[in-house]
Amino acid sequence: MICIREVVAILDAGATEQAPNEAHFVQLAKKAGRLEHISPDEVKSYVITKDRVFASPISSTTLKKRADQSQKPWK
Repeated sequence: MICIREVVAILDAGATEQAPNEAHFVQLAKKAGRLEHISPDEVKSYVITKDRVFASPISSTTLKKRADQSQKPWK
């Protein structure tokens, strides 16, 4: 788990493959040893923090929904 305060961006892996700048960013993170695969499953999104890039099998849409829910006040 990553604290929501640490998340800088969440990128859709499919869109990243089509966007040269985003694909280059992921390649640079990999080369620098900052890319971490959290599962052997297919990568569906990249969660970017200040220090690392996490390759996640969870879609960016699902991650956004979870982040939004974590921001709701307790009832």
